[in-house]
Amino acid sequence: MTNSRRRKGLVAASALLGGVLMLSACSGGGDGASGSDSGGKDTSQAKVDEAAAKKTSEAQIKITPKDGSDNASINNSAAVTVSKGTLTDVTMTSNDGKTVSGEMSADRTSWKPTGQLARSTTYKLAATAKDADGREAHENATFTTVSPANSFIGYFTPDNGTTVGVGMPVSINFNKSITNKAAVQKGVSVTSSSGQEVACHWFNTTRMDCRPQDYWKAGSTVTLKLDLDGVEGASGVYGIQQKTVTFHIGRNQVSYVDAKTKQMKVTQNGKVIKTIPVSAGAPDHKTYQGQMVISEKFKETRMNGATVGFTDDDGKGEYDIKDVPHAMRLTRSGTFIHGNYWGAPSVFGSVNTSHGCVGLQDKQGADDPNTPAAWFYQHSIVGDVVVISNTGDKTVAPDNGYNGWNMSWDQWKAGSAV
Repeated sequence: MTNSRRRKGLVAASALLGGVLMLSACSGGGDGASGSDSGGKDTSQAKVDEAAAKKTSEAQIKITPKDGSDNASINNSAAVTVSKGTLTDVTMTSNDGKTVSGEMSADRTSWKPTGQLARSTTYKLAATAKDADGREAHENATFTTVSPANSFIGYFTPDNGTTVGVGMPVSINFNKSITNKAAVQKGVSVTSSSGQEVACHWFNTTRMDCRPQDYWKAGSTVTLKLDLDGVEGASGVYGIQQKTVTFHIGRNQVSYVDAKTKQMKVTQNGKVIKTIPVSAGAPDHKTYQGQMVISEKFKETRMNGATVGFTDDDGKGEYDIKDVPHAMRLTRSGTFIHGNYWGAPSVFGSVNTSHGCVGLQDKQGADDPNTPAAWFYQHSIVGDVVVISNTGDKTVAPDNGYNGWNMSWDQWKAGSAV
């Protein structure tokens, strides 16, 4: 073979070998310069994935309520928490642009507002957190709190920190009709330091009273807890209250009015401390009978017969006294025990002359503690009991004032929804 033939053969062999090498390269073989490791894996994509992982924070932020929520609680809804990291910034604003102040936990893993939110308000929450490597995570949410139309509250008595008589029940009046009474009642707790069993009774769909079987023990403390936040009281209507109230029971004072003898015996802790002559309802305007609780006290008040149905032919009140002294309410319908300065002193203890109230001798424009009415007023507190008998009239309705004591314990408990 000549040198030229040898050279041609080498060129052909080189071309063939080059073709094989090219084909081999396209099928995944070859050295590291092609972007693959010795095991055949694509290291270029692995490097991209590793770089992306290094940029993604491990901190996981959770905001409640969820983005887009409505009917959110004004007490407990707004909260921010983080896992695998710490919060660096939380901003909450209302739809009018006002910033909501909040409180960060000591370890910076949670945040919540420091006060109650407003109803029918849209809020925005924006949170930022960092993980252990300093990488940031972000989360945002917008929600709207429950509206007045879709929420209910309970107006309760007695007030927090007050001292009341042994007959004062816990009375709650709801501003919306409650159809899911059991759920609402479970959200209300009434306990006494005396250990007395307390039961609640629904008079209708808006009023629930709670009391023990017998009068509260003198000197005890009663605690009312309202845990109604988020409780559905009726279809689409939710509670918003979270509140604890305590009030104290004073001395045990119960007064007994006998319309037949026209005398009232005032007792404290079961002992008579004073007997007072009275004038109850006249035969055509009898006074209700039964156990009644003093619900309000007025040193002086106006009484107009037209407000309780006592009118003359012209539609005017049969009486209109602008300065009735030492008046204490016994029923919602208008029964009072009060001072009377316009009647002759000889009336008290001898004749029943009123339009249904119980009158005690008094003086006009003077606060003389020696008069029976002033003395009784000064020695009485809201929640004291006045028991009236021998009037010839019917027993007062249990819901006419705070007078549920006129129901037996079995009757009372039968009105519970739980």
